[in-house]
Amino acid sequence: MGLDFDFSEGQTPLDDEEKDGLLIQGITTHGELNEFEQQNIEDAMYWVMTKNFKMKDIFTESFVCEVHKRMFGNVWAWAGEYRKSNKNLGANHWQIPVLLKTLLDDALYWIANETYGMDEIAVRLKHRIVSIHCFSNGNGRHSRLLADIIIEKGYKQNVFSWGAANLSNQTDVRKKYLKAVKAADKHNYHLLLEFARS
Repeated sequence: MGLDFDFSEGQTPLDDEEKDGLLIQGITTHGELNEFEQQNIEDAMYWVMTKNFKMKDIFTESFVCEVHKRMFGNVWAWAGEYRKSNKNLGANHWQIPVLLKTLLDDALYWIANETYGMDEIAVRLKHRIVSIHCFSNGNGRHSRLLADIIIEKGYKQNVFSWGAANLSNQTDVRKKYLKAVKAADKHNYHLLLEFARS
């Protein structure tokens, strides 16, 4: 396939095999790809809005994969499946199932023991799932939707605003977001929590 997309800082490039998983023929630019993905994401958000999820259902591997598939399944054949190769960031691909299970168990522990506040539980899960990088692409958008599901469906609070901007584009808001993520990488979640509600 002749797709040659430019990836911004913090985005994961696709290898040739992953590019072959594109389900929509005729896409030649990253902008066109983003439009199709955004439509699919909006369909997934509608699905989320029309469902009631229990906390115990949210914190499962099958739910995490289902959300990704709902977000990207009309665009990518591999949507909802763990990546099969290593990337410029994230864990080794063979570690994904164990690391994700550990994260989900940790999150259930945080909830049961009120280790952190509601926003922090959702934001910590969002950050850690991105650091695992379960999927070939779409991990940031997927993690933000998961955090929104936790805060809205689990805690009955307003979803996060995430800077009220499209974080896929190179903007000052994206730079602020990446700065907050890098601080969280060093176990300082203050900026990311602040950004989530900005």
